[in-house]
Amino acid sequence: MRINFHGAAHTVTGSQHLLEINGKKLLLDCGLYQGRRADTYERNLNFQFNPRKVDAVILSHAHIDHAGNLPNLVKQGYEGHIFATHATKDLASLMISDSGHIQEADAQFVNKKRAGRGEPPIEPLYTKEDAEAVAAMFAGRHYEETFEPFPGVIARFHEAGHILGSASVSLEIEEKGKKIRFWFSGDIGRYKLPLLRDPVLPTEVDYMIMESTYGDKSHHDPELAYKEFRTVVKRTLERGGKVIVPAFAVGRTQELVYDLNQMMYNGDVPRVPVYVDSPLAVNATDVFKRHLECFDDETAKFVAEARHPALDFKMLNYVRSVEESKALNERTDPMIIISASGMAEAGRILHHIKNNIEDPKNTICIVSWQAPYTLGRRLADREEEVRIYGETYKRKCDIATIGGLSGHAGQDLLVKYATGVKGSVKDIFLVHGEEKQAMMLKGLLKEQKMDRVYYPDLHDKVDL
Repeated sequence: MRINFHGAAHTVTGSQHLLEINGKKLLLDCGLYQGRRADTYERNLNFQFNPRKVDAVILSHAHIDHAGNLPNLVKQGYEGHIFATHATKDLASLMISDSGHIQEADAQFVNKKRAGRGEPPIEPLYTKEDAEAVAAMFAGRHYEETFEPFPGVIARFHEAGHILGSASVSLEIEEKGKKIRFWFSGDIGRYKLPLLRDPVLPTEVDYMIMESTYGDKSHHDPELAYKEFRTVVKRTLERGGKVIVPAFAVGRTQELVYDLNQMMYNGDVPRVPVYVDSPLAVNATDVFKRHLECFDDETAKFVAEARHPALDFKMLNYVRSVEESKALNERTDPMIIISASGMAEAGRILHHIKNNIEDPKNTICIVSWQAPYTLGRRLADREEEVRIYGETYKRKCDIATIGGLSGHAGQDLLVKYATGVKGSVKDIFLVHGEEKQAMMLKGLLKEQKMDRVYYPDLHDKVDL
């Protein structure tokens, strides 16, 4: 058996691990590498293996850095099944279709600049039509259900607790009379996240590929984040302002909606209109509503007590049309607007920010990490002036930053995750993490007498 690390090695993006077993090839995830535009196109376009010779794909979850290059894989000749949980199947179909639209728009933008320099146009990495062709290839499976991607491999999905439908993958492999217990963590979630069940931890495993995103730090308790968000909402609404929240369309938006549902049901904040203004977020929420089997016991209990769905309540409005979105900016009454993108770089959120940033009654609430040079980072850094669509705006509104909402396991849970297989594991391979974070986690595991922990380079090959 051989592992080929073709993505998410020495970085947190582009998950792609190719296993060679019994002369066949099994691909774990097929994510987009996300980085500088100059680097990403060629890297995502050119696989380090022949897609036609891949026998099966297993997908851990729907995030674009894990699923986003599936259309390109299929476009280049892959014809097999793409195994995923039922929720991931539905969510990934939606997200890669949206990604196809983005790929076309990005290519159009680049080609305008290339035309100005007299350079030939480039083709989009894939189109929305390419992405939609992938949907028919998904093979949905339940958590803990056994399935056989090809002879000699028995697979199961286990709850990862990261986003709706997310899973770790266990493989029982038989090769040349030898049995191997293999585990791929995917992205590991956290305890006590809104809506989702807690992650299942591995036990008896021989080899494990494991994420290391937050190997350098632990997170605040999600309940503390909930209380901080509640305080911000209450304070802003009581002074007659709007709460504007840039939020990722899948996962974070639904968690915030559920939090606001609880706050208003309990009478902790004023009952004002709540608007979810992002087409992808609205469509993703429809997928969440179809997969109540993924929700945790606490959510089920709340739904029973409140007697209405977790992601629907009286004050909640899902905005679908551009006209409805524009109308919100003509109103001055207190309200809450959740809109994409999460780093405030594109989409309807830009209009809500520019129309509300100069009113001191309002609050822009930052609920996730913001990459350098993004508008979200400038807001989080509380810059006095920002530029939006080429115009300068003075920041007079309040800025609130809420930590502890990450969907990734922190250092403490990563250590617990790895040490759970201490008695059986031979090798652990750390992926999906920058070097500083992975090395810190590796050091902590070494203190636990776990010496065979590796941090593979991109395209490394390891024979087991």
